[in-house]
Amino acid sequence: MTAINPHKAARLRRNVLLYVAAALLLLIWVVPILWAVIVSLKSESEVLAYPPQLIFQPTMANYRDAVSGGFSILPSFFTSFILSTATTILTVLLAVPAAYAFARLSLPGKRALGFYTLVTQMIPPVGLVIPYFLILNKIGWLDTYQGLVTVFLTFSLPFAIWLMVSYMEDIPKEMEEAAFLDKASRLQTLWHVILPQVRGGIAVTVIFVFLNAWNEFLFSVQLSGNHVRPVTVAMYNFVSVEQTLWAKLAAAALIAMLPMIVIGIAAQKQIVKGLTVGAVKGGGRR
Repeated sequence: MTAINPHKAARLRRNVLLYVAAALLLLIWVVPILWAVIVSLKSESEVLAYPPQLIFQPTMANYRDAVSGGFSILPSFFTSFILSTATTILTVLLAVPAAYAFARLSLPGKRALGFYTLVTQMIPPVGLVIPYFLILNKIGWLDTYQGLVTVFLTFSLPFAIWLMVSYMEDIPKEMEEAAFLDKASRLQTLWHVILPQVRGGIAVTVIFVFLNAWNEFLFSVQLSGNHVRPVTVAMYNFVSVEQTLWAKLAAAALIAMLPMIVIGIAAQKQIVKGLTVGAVKGGGRR
């Protein structure tokens, strides 16, 4: 009988532990989604039945009600798409040059401004709801696209700036200096030298900003109304004081997840590439 190499045995045990840990993490993510799928295929009475029924007659009525019923989320679906797209475009347009300035330029007060930008992320969002409400009400932007996009920008922009700074700091300065020697301006250097190097970081930023704007609820429920109602707020129609329509709520939530799943699958390569490049370069940064 051939003896097992101790190093191979140790590596095998390590791999088994890693696979078990990965399976547990996947289970934590999958079980709530799977439970929501099961609930969305039941009638309201079956959802509330005790003990829970694992064998039942599936129905698509909840999906039909969520799309075309009295509380249809379809108009809000497009509202969320407009809000998320506008927030993402504006965030990237503002965050890229700001991150370049933080990473490359010697500006007075840069560290203080960067610290302030970081501090804004530490404020509990619930503490900002009333100030935002009063400001938007004063300027007449309550329940408007520009009002919600402006509020979304206040928490997506600092996150995007600091994410992009980490990518830009990892680009060798020699590349930028070579462009300057060729008489390129600062703007030309940013466009032709820096941006092609941080495409992965921009892709990651776009996806995370879009996801955050799409899933935002706290500010949307307080600052929106009948004119501009994001999908996260529209789903709230299935919850009332008298009852909660769990099956329809689950169906609406799963429908609202579809764009995120499509974007995640389509941009999977860019996400992995962007995160991997950032990790490798970040590991070598001094």
